[in-house]
Amino acid sequence: MTKDPGLNEMAKWQDRYPEKFADLDPIFSHIRRGDHIFVASGCGEPQYLVQALTDFVENHPKAFFDAEIIHVYSFGIAPYTNAKFKRNFRHNSFFIGNNTRDPVNEGAADYTPISLSDVPALLYRGLIRIDVALVQTSPPDEHGYMSLGVSVDMVKAATDVSKLIIAQVNREMPRIHGDGFIHIDDVNFIVPHDEPLLEVSGKTLSDVSGRIGNFVARLIQDGDTIQVGFGSLPNAIMANLYGKKHLGVHTELLSDGLVDLIKAGVIDNSRKTLGRGKTVAAFAMGKRETYRFLHDNPSVLFRTIDFTNNPMNIARLDNIVAINSALEIDLTGQSTSESIGGRFYSGIGGHYDFMRGAHFARNGKTILAMKSTARNETFSRIVPALKEAAGITLNRGDVHYVITEYGIAYLHGKNIRERSMSLIAIAHPKFRPWLIEEAKKRGLIYKDQAFIPGKRGEYPEQLESYRTTRTGLQIFIRPVKISDEPKIKDFFYSLSDRSLNRRFLSQRKDMPHERLQDFVVIDYTKEVLLLAVTGDEENELIVAVGQYGVDEATHSAEVAFAVRDDHQNLGIGTELLSYLTYLAKREGLLGFTAEVLVDNKPMLHVFEKGGFDIKKKTEAGVYDLQMAFRG
Repeated sequence: MTKDPGLNEMAKWQDRYPEKFADLDPIFSHIRRGDHIFVASGCGEPQYLVQALTDFVENHPKAFFDAEIIHVYSFGIAPYTNAKFKRNFRHNSFFIGNNTRDPVNEGAADYTPISLSDVPALLYRGLIRIDVALVQTSPPDEHGYMSLGVSVDMVKAATDVSKLIIAQVNREMPRIHGDGFIHIDDVNFIVPHDEPLLEVSGKTLSDVSGRIGNFVARLIQDGDTIQVGFGSLPNAIMANLYGKKHLGVHTELLSDGLVDLIKAGVIDNSRKTLGRGKTVAAFAMGKRETYRFLHDNPSVLFRTIDFTNNPMNIARLDNIVAINSALEIDLTGQSTSESIGGRFYSGIGGHYDFMRGAHFARNGKTILAMKSTARNETFSRIVPALKEAAGITLNRGDVHYVITEYGIAYLHGKNIRERSMSLIAIAHPKFRPWLIEEAKKRGLIYKDQAFIPGKRGEYPEQLESYRTTRTGLQIFIRPVKISDEPKIKDFFYSLSDRSLNRRFLSQRKDMPHERLQDFVVIDYTKEVLLLAVTGDEENELIVAVGQYGVDEATHSAEVAFAVRDDHQNLGIGTELLSYLTYLAKREGLLGFTAEVLVDNKPMLHVFEKGGFDIKKKTEAGVYDLQMAFRG
């Protein structure tokens, strides 16, 4: 990966430091019983050293006992967790990987729950002692500096405090700018051994993850700085960002997807308010092509994890979008990313660091992106309550956006009833009736909350449309959701008495829950109710409501709409009626009917401009309109 220094170059260093180039057995003989051994993590794991250490112990079973292996995240080999080494090693992890999950949950290894930003301080303060550090580096440069390459994170802190540093020097390790340099003078032993770095390939994108990625991309604006994790969901999110401009990156993990966006020019870091012009990360996991890109690339800076993940640093990034995932979230907004009930699954990692930091940043956003189900749709990830003994990674006040393949829920500042309905609206449809009933039992929502199960009540995302009115106002037209009741109430109470009378042909001015349900619980096989909204998901404002209900006998539909008084005469009603007409024609309907007060000239004018063949009857001050569609 680095420029090949050749045998003569390494020989130069060996001539200068012969005591550092020893055989493995004499090197490992320096390890004492009870020592704390740090192993570089992720794709920077020195696989050869780890295997050699366990081979040494297997050949010398009494060489030392009860050594603690501290390894943040293991993608590679973890032979020290084998039961045959239980007298020699005890594994302790700050983040659980696939190959150590069973030992941890069986009590054969340990897990320390902590935010990754706090780990270096534990090491520097001696609260966790490091006696030996096994690391992997690039070859020394002409000045004697070696790079920790793809894994700087807390590895740098471990080398700073360790009494004994054993470095596997690997020509496959890239030399990466930033904090990850260690001088050959500070290394006790060097073991030259070339081997491919661990690679982690992104999973193939599924339709579900693609839909989630599309929803997340809606919330990311040109010029935002992003933090995103690893896996199929982050890959899907990044695949949806190629239409963005001037994105920045401040993250703990740099992945293939982010590097591809850098290569495409989407990420240029030109608008960051911290680390402008630089992609900032703490470690990388990906393919060999990504590692090649990182080698000696001055646009990429690897900082220690207590810098990248420090919430105060993250808060200095205007327009930071922190995107993470969760294993489960309950209807009140508590989520866990570290355990499934009492079974430890992963860890806190940088999840809390970035979500809290982005919370305090100017225009910061926090997003939990998750599939709505697990285990082939047999379990809902949105649940009435977290499983017993689950670790709460984010509390109710921490969660802002939650996204599944069924949409976006914004929870910040919402009460429990609103949160519950918002999350139910983006749960998998087959689990929504269960969630509704459980929420009722727990007093989280109205006891008489109506609900239409199955396809009839499923949100028809395909009806969403962006429109620009004749006055240049941009509006988003979308179907109503069961979670929209508070917004619908605010809309109706924003109308003047005159507008209410014109809309409902009634002097009634109240809009209680029982009446509002008729506007949010919709059987979309029989009627359509659309909202015209402005603003983003955080402060969405309903400016108009339009609907039609199908009369199967006449194969037509009764249509009605209302526009906020302060948004009238902007062309909103015309756009809404035009779209309703388009949808009705698409369904093969023949026309609309409507009742309009005789003095409601603006409404009558909108219908007359709608391109219908209109027949009017007048009775008791009300026009009865029969509006046939034209070809």
